[in-house]
Parts: sequence; C-alpha cells; structure tokens
Amino acid sequence: MLVIQFLMVGQRMLPAGIRLFAVQSFLLAGIAAVTAYSHHVPEVYLVAGLTLAGKVIVLPWFMLRLVRQVGIDQEHRPWLNAPSAMLLCGGLALLSYVVARPFATAEAAGAHTFGVSIALMLSGFFLMINRRRAITQVLALLCAENGVVLAAISLTVRGMPVVVELGVFFDLFIGIVVLSILVYRIRETFSSIDVDQLNRLKG
Repeated sequence: MLVIQFLMVGQRMLPAGIRLFAVQSFLLAGIAAVTAYSHHVPEVYLVAGLTLAGKVIVLPWFMLRLVRQVGIDQEHRPWLNAPSAMLLCGGLALLSYVVARPFATAEAAGAHTFGVSIALMLSGFFLMINRRRAITQVLALLCAENGVVLAAISLTVRGMPVVVELGVFFDLFIGIVVLSILVYRIRETFSSIDVDQLNRLKG
C-alpha cells in the first residue's frame, strides 16, 4: 500500500492515479479479510466488503467517469515535481515509523503496520497540498482515509465498530458525490478546476 502511495505521488495522469487508488483499496480489503479470518472477527468482513465494493469498484468508476466528462486527465503544475515529492514522502514514511515505534509491541497485533498507516495519512495530506486539481485532492483525501482504516484494523484487530464504519463510509461516499458534482459544474462554468484560479475569484 505504501509503495502504491509513492507511485500516486509521482503520477500526474488522473486516470492512472484513480486506478492506483483502486489497487491500494483492494489491498486494504485483503488485509481486512485476512485479519477477520485469522482472528475470527466476522465484523471485519463487513469492512472488507465495504472497501471492496465502494473504493475498488464504485468510487473509481464514478471518478473515471467524471474525468472523462470534464476532459482533463493530467495534473497541472504541482507545487513540487515528482522526484522532490517522492523524496519528501520518503521522509514522512521514516518519521511515521519513528512515531509508531512505541506502539509496535507484542500485545498489539499488527501494530507494526501502524507506521504504514501514519505514512499513508501524512502522504495523503501532502498530496492534497501539492496538487492543484480538485479531483486529485479528493483522491488524496480517500488515500488518507485508507490510512485511517488500516490504523483501526492494525491496532484494535476488530477494527472500528461496524456502526462507526458504516457512518464514516456513507458520509465519505456522499461527500465524494457532492464534490464530484461541484467539480463538474465548476469545469462547465469556468473551464478550469485549478484551485489556484478558483481562489483568485472575487465576489
């Protein structure tokens, strides 16, 4: 998942980035399913199923359709170029492992993956800052949320309570749908989805 995150940081083509997110989410669903099987926690199967259905199939399809509609399939002038961005994310990954080291105890099953989950969250937030396209920023938010789910599964084994997971997933899905509609409308009105240009709009 972390390697795929690095590939997303260096990827400027939006369709490729969306497909990489789908692969990352598929791996997350696999981790949840293995955790549910090995620790005999059937509730985590629901997390795996939601991730597989929503983040591997529905959301990538929806976002790829949106990219085709707006007709913009490449990121435009990120703040940092790909080598610098990947180097910075490598530093964030090292920092994440240092922060997660106190949690890597034998009592917390799977706690060694906590460093990966922190790295996913930090690099997701960095991707939101570094990119100018609204679609890429939505994708970065989804990647950070993958890190949150991985942390919940890794540290608690049982993952987040099912009701909480359902609520978070539903809110996230509705938010992505609303943001996608806004992106399409902004593109139709201003012929751009560059957030820098939108910030310069005056009322």
